[in-house]
Amino acid sequence: MEKNWVKIFTSPDYYRSEIIKQVLIEHQIDTVLINKQASSHRAFGDIEVYIHQENFSHAIEIMILNQL
Repeated sequence: MEKNWVKIFTSPDYYRSEIIKQVLIEHQIDTVLINKQASSHRAFGDIEVYIHQENFSHAIEIMILNQL
């Protein structure tokens, strides 16, 4: 992954992470999910949401306004 990506959200819940990704994409913010859950058991590990560093402030604002 490029250096200018920053983690904006972490959760063990894949669906919540996917909702955040889709909301950010709707606001033209490139978003990537990294699944760090154990493949044998979904109770261990997290899903991480990454965005470009220059979009960080805008993304936080969107998340707050949408109560994510």
